[in-house]
Amino acid sequence: MDKTSAPAPDAWEELVTSALLGTARRTPPAVAPGPEAPVALLDAAAVETVRRRAGLRPARAARRPQPAPEDSRPALPAAAARRLSMLLADRPVTGGGGRRGTAPDLMELLPQWLAAANARGYAAPPQLLPALLDAARGRTDLRPAALAFAGSRATWLARLNPDWRFALRAAPGGGTALPPRQDTAGIQLLWEEGLFAERVALLAAIRAREPGAARELLATTWATERAEDRLMFLDSLRTGLGPDDEPFLEQALADRSRNVRATAAELLSALPGSALAARMAVRAGACVAVDHTQDTPTILVEAPHECDPGMERDGVVAKPPSGRGERSWWFGQLVEAAPLRVWPGRLGGRTPAEIVALPVADDWRNELHAAWCRAAVRQRDAGWARALLGTPAAPEAGGPGAVSLAERAKLLGTLGSAERAEWVAGFIATHGLSEAFQLLGVCGVPWAAPLGRAVVDALNIARDAGSYPWSFSGVMGLAERCLDPAEAGRLEGLMAVPDEGEDASPGAGGYWAEAFQRLVTTLRLRAAMAEELGAL
Repeated sequence: MDKTSAPAPDAWEELVTSALLGTARRTPPAVAPGPEAPVALLDAAAVETVRRRAGLRPARAARRPQPAPEDSRPALPAAAARRLSMLLADRPVTGGGGRRGTAPDLMELLPQWLAAANARGYAAPPQLLPALLDAARGRTDLRPAALAFAGSRATWLARLNPDWRFALRAAPGGGTALPPRQDTAGIQLLWEEGLFAERVALLAAIRAREPGAARELLATTWATERAEDRLMFLDSLRTGLGPDDEPFLEQALADRSRNVRATAAELLSALPGSALAARMAVRAGACVAVDHTQDTPTILVEAPHECDPGMERDGVVAKPPSGRGERSWWFGQLVEAAPLRVWPGRLGGRTPAEIVALPVADDWRNELHAAWCRAAVRQRDAGWARALLGTPAAPEAGGPGAVSLAERAKLLGTLGSAERAEWVAGFIATHGLSEAFQLLGVCGVPWAAPLGRAVVDALNIARDAGSYPWSFSGVMGLAERCLDPAEAGRLEGLMAVPDEGEDASPGAGGYWAEAFQRLVTTLRLRAAMAEELGAL
């Protein structure tokens, strides 16, 4: 090309400026003014475009991503893979009036399907991983099971698609592989120089297999950690908490951070043999005694008159919440942290049930029993939990110490699965379903036969009463997910539209028939899902 034909270095910018301002105001170089100037401008721009494209240098090729890691788990059976595809394709139907029709809610069955697949150790089909991650993106409750099922390929995909970055946050160390247990140097390096998420994941992984080693690792940097980090690291000691942790936790009682001190005190109070528990036992015992001068032995309470520095060091919060008296606030904390095993000796050798049955003077009963409830949950003491729950057929169904449904649910959590189900079944048989929803939530899945029968019987009673099923929609939804599929046969008689009595709500029978049809269909679908996964 002739040097005279070479474009000026800023030729393209000149053409762009002329196009923006118009050729009447700005005629580009080598273009004559006049009516033909716009055409000449476009011709010049076309020529310059060819020059620019021809002069481009080829870009350096990007590195190909590493192949996805292999998944050595067994492949999902074909029928189960088809079922998963159907579950992931389902979308909840929104509509007014609360009427759902007779079709099962497939998305609500997905968590149960994932739990069964993970229990069997199956690998996720690669072609379904995008849909699975999309489902987990929209529902945080699905993420743990979905990511466990997806395996290491979930983090591989998450690095390629920012929509799935939650998988990196949920994976140990943000998707970074942790050093093997024999690599002590690598562990120490990651602990000292890793990102916070990596360090949390590392400490949790070591604590799960070697509690002492995790505690010793934490001790190496404890003094230099930030307060908020110390709190998170200390919380990891809940896993595998034992007497060997006491010296470290005692030191943490003198921490600069109030939250760290409170957490250390809570963990120590969960160790009935700890020195802190013994100190709390002395303090709480000084507040409670039995008065034998009355016709019936009665518990007397003398709450503390001050919160001294020793109490504060052991985790007692001095300032009560708004509307709460100081003395009752301090007293409740002392009793909650004291080992429950000290009370029989302190209160005349009585059993927990006998202690709970004693009257309490001066309106301290609720405060004392509520503190014992919290202690039973913290110390996982089933004997005291039974005493505080009482019998499910008791008036008001509260038991002597359970002042709310939430507390009853927590107390039930200390019992074995079969005993839990039996207690809730008795509660429903006596008091119906209106108060049972929270209690059903702590029962194992599938529900034991007595509990399942109690729920079905209570639903049948409500149906015969002619009330609308909407007020029982929460329990019905739980039944779809938790009732044993073997109960489907017992429900077939409830699928027909019942005769409506004079007191029945108009149209209620049709709604109940529809709800039971959906329940039966869902139970049969769950049975098919289990068979496809080989879980039967």
